[in-house]
Amino acid sequence: MGARYRKKGILMSVKGAQERITKAVTAWEGVTANPHRFGGVEYVIGKREIGHIHGDHLVDIPFPKKVRDEIVAAGRAQPHHILPETGWVSFYLRGEEDVEKAIVLLWESFEIAMRQRSRGGK
Repeated sequence: MGARYRKKGILMSVKGAQERITKAVTAWEGVTANPHRFGGVEYVIGKREIGHIHGDHLVDIPFPKKVRDEIVAAGRAQPHHILPETGWVSFYLRGEEDVEKAIVLLWESFEIAMRQRSRGGK
């Protein structure tokens, strides 16, 4: 099995998740992958980040606060692990099924960014 576990149960990872997520996300129109300033890989459209991944275990994704609140309330992600009061969410990769769930969340961030861009936002 491709999962890695920390004894206290917090850190798990899915082998190859970062590579698979990066391949999926960079196939979307205008998205590029760059090194993230805090480690890992960030996904951007122009100068706007739609999310980033830390290794094979954690994806952080920005949303408008209202959308973030809905995602957290539905149990689809957690408030950001460092900045819980912001619009960011953290999504932990614990099993193979989480790779697709992370891609779906990143797609939602991408769609919001594209809508805002088409309205003249950054």
